[in-house]
Amino acid sequence: MKRTLLITALILLLSAGAMRAQTVNDGLTMPAKTFCTGFMFQHDQWKNYWEGTLKRDNQNIGTLTTQSLMYYGVYGISKKLNVMATVPYVWTKASMGTLRPMEGVQDLTLAAKYRLLEVPAGPGKFATFVAGAFSTPLTDYTPDFLPLSIGLASTTLSGRFTTNYQMNNGLYINASAAYTNRFNVKLDRPAYYTDDKYYSTNEVWMPNVFDFIVDVGYHKGPLQTEVFYTQMNTLGGGDIRRQDMPFVSNKMNASRVGALVMYYLPFPKNMAVRLSGNYTVAGRNVGQTTSLLGGLLYTFYFTKNKD
Repeated sequence: MKRTLLITALILLLSAGAMRAQTVNDGLTMPAKTFCTGFMFQHDQWKNYWEGTLKRDNQNIGTLTTQSLMYYGVYGISKKLNVMATVPYVWTKASMGTLRPMEGVQDLTLAAKYRLLEVPAGPGKFATFVAGAFSTPLTDYTPDFLPLSIGLASTTLSGRFTTNYQMNNGLYINASAAYTNRFNVKLDRPAYYTDDKYYSTNEVWMPNVFDFIVDVGYHKGPLQTEVFYTQMNTLGGGDIRRQDMPFVSNKMNASRVGALVMYYLPFPKNMAVRLSGNYTVAGRNVGQTTSLLGGLLYTFYFTKNKD
């Protein structure tokens, strides 16, 4: 679920191919003067969740559904340096109870990715990348209504390091890790209670986050397939209190497995379709989410020189 009880979305959305639509955590860069853009629709749903380490269902809200439509764009400044931007519109709703649905524009994310190294290695090539990202809320939504809040309303800065090995036959393995610094958030109330402490302030300290992803896949010609494992650990924060609502600074850990397929259409030229899904297999203070995503991307080439 996107930036709500489930976790801060740290993985941007796309994978790569001949048109090289890419993310901060993959092993690719766009050619210079190339722009890939499009929209992604994501549907997340959970009924069971972890209250601390205790797995249970939530009979107060039933099934929680989060949907988002995200604009995505990435531009190749050079063959080594790319910049990216995403903006999602998010809807949340519960199947039971009296909590009202919420919706709105969430956070703007801006990122830059640089290829440090690319060298031949055996039957393929080895590459390393560094990336930095900045995100901030675009609207004055409240983070104090979890799990219905559309986000955590925290401005963030993150740094990422990625290694990639691509074989000549199309097989690849990719590993990426990031540290995210989250700034404090403010609530629309003068005091709050969390982690067995009372705070006479509306400002909440937000713990930082470490995440990593490992994926193994195949990409050759118009087809890319991949399976992946992701892990997110919040570096601090308390657990959800028994029979209480989640709180914005809770420790939110999640382990997920997933798969994707991306295909470059023969017509219209430069159009790609992406489908992916993932499932939360273990967690702490998060929902056991099933997530499905699909979208369309189009690549514009502003020069025939792909350097």
